[in-house]
Amino acid sequence: MPAPRSGAGEFTDAWLANRRLSVHTRAAYKRDVGGWLAWCGDHGVDPLAATFLDVNAYAREVEETAAPTTVARKMSALSSWYDFLVKLRALDANPVSGADRPRVDRDHSATVGLAPEEVDALLRAAAAATGPTAARTRAALALLADLGLRVGELVSLDVADLGEERGHRSIRFTGKGGKHRRRALTPGTAAAVDTYLAARASAAGVRAADLTGPLLATASGGRLDRHAVFRLVRKVARDAGIPAADRLSPHSLRHAFATTARAEGVALEDVQDAMGHADPRTTRRYDRDRHNLDRDPAYAIWAARARRTP
Repeated sequence: MPAPRSGAGEFTDAWLANRRLSVHTRAAYKRDVGGWLAWCGDHGVDPLAATFLDVNAYAREVEETAAPTTVARKMSALSSWYDFLVKLRALDANPVSGADRPRVDRDHSATVGLAPEEVDALLRAAAAATGPTAARTRAALALLADLGLRVGELVSLDVADLGEERGHRSIRFTGKGGKHRRRALTPGTAAAVDTYLAARASAAGVRAADLTGPLLATASGGRLDRHAVFRLVRKVARDAGIPAADRLSPHSLRHAFATTARAEGVALEDVQDAMGHADPRTTRRYDRDRHNLDRDPAYAIWAARARRTP
């Protein structure tokens, strides 16, 4: 029996409930579909009667202010949403399937990377910080730098996700695609997290073992959001004197995790597993970015010119 032709927004929660997604991805997809529905409302388009021409018009507007990767993600979310509606027989065809999607270069990451020395400087600046949020900042940056977590994975962590397994301090979380994952905490990261939780427990007048809720919490006990993490990464980078500070993101630390691990000889498959990449080509992209700069022929030409110059 065909699904009722009610408001298109009513399908979104059902679509998301049908997908195995992390909390962060679920929220991002909901925003993506919400943006499309808002555009349809502004342009007098019925989402259940939209054509690929409408989708193309929407994509062109989004491209004016967003990167191709962002547009591609939004289109992917819409396509999944419409596939769900087709399966429900709410409409006959997916209009996104005929739309003109932007070309995304899978061999290159647009993320501004960090050299190992810059990551060191970032962590030193965090260690030197003072104030009520300093311990939380140190814990957040340690988790990003030493584990290469996605920002959505970081802010979704709960105190209850911390544990000990086979002699390792560990943390469990839901990664991209709704996959349940587990990572080891390095001694430095474990110490930063313990120090932060001890200070938080002391301020609350409880034992650290009795803390619950988000691992990284706001002053009111709410969950630290991804925008706050973006801000703290850039602030600490400015304090560290990193030239590209205002163009960095939490993903810059994830990028550095991958490139540094490969430079230190960690096997590609181990880096792939640690980062939660389903496709090894995604991991190799970080490696190519490192080699493309380290081995740029411009350095050889410059060095030869310097040798020729008296």
